[in-house]
Amino acid sequence: MKSVVLEVLTSPGCVHCHAFLEFWKTVQKDWPNVAMKETGITTPEGQEIAGRHMIFASPGIIINGELWASGGFDRERFIKKLAEASK
Repeated sequence: MKSVVLEVLTSPGCVHCHAFLEFWKTVQKDWPNVAMKETGITTPEGQEIAGRHMIFASPGIIINGELWASGGFDRERFIKKLAEASK
């Protein structure tokens, strides 16, 4: 499996962010090749990431440097994308 970098841009009080992070906890054991990093949108780094990827809703989910989703996510599509990125 190829290494995959998963970046998650979150904001305080974001329901979709919390849902994604809880979902990730349930599946991360199946993806040892995925390095996940959470960054708060209110930090300087988060602001830079949001600007670079034009993220206007959280969570911003970035896989291998490409924005995959923002403002929500589909669990099945996410798993499919991880599988594709891992090939």
